[in-house]
Formats: sequence, structure tokens, C-alpha cells
Amino acid sequence: MSELTVSRHFVQAALSGAERAGFDTGDMLRQAGISPDLLRIEKARVNSTQYSRLMQAIWAGMQDEFMGMGPRRCWPGTFATMCALVIDCATLEAVYERAYQFSRLFEPTVCMGLDSSGKQARLVTLIEGDIHDPMYFLRESILVIWHRLGCWLIGQPVELEKASFNYPRPEHGDEYRHIFHCPLTFEAEETSLSFDKRFLSAPVIRDKAEMVQFLKTSPADLLSRPDESNTYTGRIRTLIGRDFSKPLPDFEWIAAELHTSPQTLRRRLKQENTSFQEIKDLLRRDLAIYLLSRQDLPINDIAHRVGFTEPSTFHRAFKKWTGVTPGAYRDGDRG
Repeated sequence: MSELTVSRHFVQAALSGAERAGFDTGDMLRQAGISPDLLRIEKARVNSTQYSRLMQAIWAGMQDEFMGMGPRRCWPGTFATMCALVIDCATLEAVYERAYQFSRLFEPTVCMGLDSSGKQARLVTLIEGDIHDPMYFLRESILVIWHRLGCWLIGQPVELEKASFNYPRPEHGDEYRHIFHCPLTFEAEETSLSFDKRFLSAPVIRDKAEMVQFLKTSPADLLSRPDESNTYTGRIRTLIGRDFSKPLPDFEWIAAELHTSPQTLRRRLKQENTSFQEIKDLLRRDLAIYLLSRQDLPINDIAHRVGFTEPSTFHRAFKKWTGVTPGAYRDGDRG
């Protein structure tokens, strides 16, 4: 199953440029295997495979990697060309400098610049010209793609110390906690990501053959499938696993497996904007959504599989997660 789910908000936001330009967004949803009926549920979520397919359908259908939201069209292949230019760089610092130089060849420019003059390194968003991004999706995508591309190239997560945004906290701002895993600041002077300078000297470990494989599904996968392997959130998700029909490991056991104290682990999870209870709840939610897509499974069986001894308790929890009952959610997913 797909490890994470993506909020309905990001589905609608990704389609906003196509809808504004008059494209058939219903066809794009069908290509991705997403029922339009599901999107009528306010707290609906889609799996990462569906979301990745949707992004690919938007880029192919619009012939624009900015999805109709940028100050100009960004022709398909632009991201791949940038990747081909940075794969030979020796370090992450060289990657970001070369990517910036490449992006500056296009006017108006839409990219991120590296600022290493202060105590921390920063990737600062640079967008020239007028954009059509009322749901902030283009700006979010630029941050996520540049950050996660760097992480993939050096084979380790670039741990963020702060994410700043030069706009007010949006209605979907709570989702940012699970995207950036760091303290968030809104209404800042610039939109940027801050991290320790030591990452700039990290060597690029990927080769051209790996890049060819990577580009078959990227940058869509960078947006839909973040690499959480070295975050405490991701490591805890791995330790918990997917079998909720058995008792889950307790927090002290998790801390011991991660070779840290419970106090330190709680502090690290707080820095990642989450908690042990929330990690368990979101795993249950994502597993329940995945199992509901299997029409052959009775809802009571799903309740047991996600760790609820009483179906009524599962119904209440699921309605809290999504705003609707499991049956109503299944009907929407089925369309």
C-alpha cells in the first residue's frame, strides 16, 4: 500500500491552474484513478500513487510544469534538463548553485537561490513577474521539489531548522507540519528553508543511471512521496509497521530501538511538529482509507485491522479524521 495519503486540498490546488485555463480536470482525475465524488468530502484524502499520477496528467495535459500558475509556461522537460546538469556536481552546494544558474536563463525567473552568508544556509524563493497561485500551490511545490531533490542527490535528508513564508498562514497550514517537519513562520519577509551549513558539503552520491530511473516518476514523486526514512517520524512509522490487529509497541520500547531516551525522543518529535499519538493516529487513518478502497472488505473487518475492538469506536474515529462515516467515504471513493 502507499505509505502516505494526500489531503483533498492539494488535489484541488494542483488542478486550480488547469481549471482556470479551461482544461478538462475531470479527465485528469480519471487518469489518476480519483473519483470526483470523493472530492466532495471536505476531509477526503487520496493515496500517493493517485496523487503522483494526477501531477503527471496535469503536466502532460497542460504542457506546463508550472501548471498554469507561473508567470510563464515552463515546458515539460525543463526539470529533467536541470537534473541532467546537476548530477555531475560534487556537493549539495554546487547542486543548488548550478540549479540556480540554469533557472536564471529563463525570464521571468522562478527558482530558489542559496544564501550561505549567515549562521545557517537558506534556500530563498525567487519569483519574478505575476503568478496565479491563490492556493499557494506553486510556491509550496517549488520549496518541496528543490529541498527533496537535494535530499535524494546526497542520499540523506537535509534536516530543516525553519520554514518561513511571506504570506499569512493558509487554511491548510496544519498540513505544513507533515511536509516540512520543522518550526514554521508565516508573514515573514521571504519564503525560505533554513538548514545547517554542514549539509552543503555533503557529496552527491547518485549517478546518471539512477537519475534516468528517478526521472521516470519525478518530480511528481517528490511531491507525493517524501523520504522520511531518517526523520524520527519516519523511523517510528517503520517500527510500528502496518499490523494494528496486535498490540502496538509502547513509547519506551520505540525510544530504546532508536537508541535514545524517551525525553529526547519527545523533544525531537516536538521539533518535527508531531507526537507519538499523532503518528499512530495518522497511520491508522491512512490504513483505513486504503482498506476502504477494497470493496470486498467488510467495514467491521477493517475496524479490526486498524486496531479497533468495537466497530462503533472505529466509526467515531474515522468521522473525526475525515468528517464522514466509513460507509459514506467508501461510496465517495467508488463514485
